Amino acid sequence: MDTNDITAENKRYVIFPWSKQGQVSPLAVTRMEGVHFWDADGNRYLDFAAQHVCVNAGHQHPKIVAAIKEQAARLCYAAPSFATEPRGRLARMIAEVAPGDLNKTYFTCGGAESNDYAVKIAKMVTGRPKVIARHRSYHGASSAAIALTGEARRAHMEPAMLGVLHAFPPYCYRCSFGQEPETCHRECVSAIEEMIEFENPDFVAAIVVETITGTHLGVPVPPDDYLPRLRALCDKYGILLIADEILMGWGRTGKWFAVDHYGVVPNIMTISKGVNNASVPLGGVVVSDRIAEFMETHTLWSGSTYSGHALGCAAAIATLGVYHEEGLVENSARLGVVLAERFADMKRRHPSVGDVRSIGLVGTIELVRNRTSREALGPRGDDDPLAPLRAAIRAGGVHTSLWGNYISLGPALNITDEQFQEGLDVIDNALDLADEHVDATSSNAAAV
Repeated sequence: MDTNDITAENKRYVIFPWSKQGQVSPLAVTRMEGVHFWDADGNRYLDFAAQHVCVNAGHQHPKIVAAIKEQAARLCYAAPSFATEPRGRLARMIAEVAPGDLNKTYFTCGGAESNDYAVKIAKMVTGRPKVIARHRSYHGASSAAIALTGEARRAHMEPAMLGVLHAFPPYCYRCSFGQEPETCHRECVSAIEEMIEFENPDFVAAIVVETITGTHLGVPVPPDDYLPRLRALCDKYGILLIADEILMGWGRTGKWFAVDHYGVVPNIMTISKGVNNASVPLGGVVVSDRIAEFMETHTLWSGSTYSGHALGCAAAIATLGVYHEEGLVENSARLGVVLAERFADMKRRHPSVGDVRSIGLVGTIELVRNRTSREALGPRGDDDPLAPLRAAIRAGGVHTSLWGNYISLGPALNITDEQFQEGLDVIDNALDLADEHVDATSSNAAAV
């Protein structure tokens, strides 16, 4: 089938997510390998987003593919009430790399479901009905997960799960409290404490946070003391801390999990995506020993047919093996230094770059029309300054995340230095097109 055939069949029979179906124009993809994929016309693209920042070990990794084949030949599926070798082995391997006393896992089919279960477990353990999440967050599109989500798409699915409150996150470039780093007193933490007090601490079960918010929301890396302060706040009021590590886990930030950067151990951690290289749907809810002990004598009134699916677990076992054997977490940390340096250089030379943020192999360039006012670079009337930028990046053979005024990236952790620099060069060159739309009043407009 050629591009037209594949696209036409998909558009006729498939409902695409987050889209008006009549406006969908998908790229027809036929092959993936390593850090590249090919469309039906034979064009090759450097996958600078690891699809949805999930193919952390690269496309079609032979050891992961082989593990799926081997497991499929022996046992594809067993009901979750049975014990299987791959599920038990994977749970042990997760416990070995998870922070602190997070030693037991309930397996799901993906990230949204994991966050659903995390909230169910938190409410069950605490006996409390309310949950605090944050604005500028994404936790999934299922009923509970979209209720936790703190951005505009939630409005289209409301009313969702009741009892969810939203606090402002630590987005230092655009601080909701009007502070700059030199004047900040962590109002984003004290405001959460005030919220807890007004909502009655005895009714708040958990605080749910993406440890570092995802790529399409700009990767606002929190200050070093933010998570420790949030941990202390939870301990003060007997509230559980749930860390959504679905995107930032599994080496993405240069450590096994993003919470490892802050020396914080959550009570519950949700996982998916990179746990098995996104090769078979799989997620999990990893809980502390205290919660696991509670569940010894209390029933979790929920379940799913595909919990702990053998193929997904086998793929995850192989994936974790690859992370260890190929030093992918370490490579993420090493290239993270390179990324920070390149980002800083782009910001220095391109007046359209208002801010850059990165940690490990994930980062965002935030584009502005005016560095002084920090006005986001976006459409004005019929003028869309981002259209030629997107086209230039695509023409350069790079696929990455372009959402609003953010250019975000998160390539596979086994990307080579040469491949990494190649992708960054394409983005760097494309920024010249964004510079053409900087206002004359900008503090750096003269650099255009």
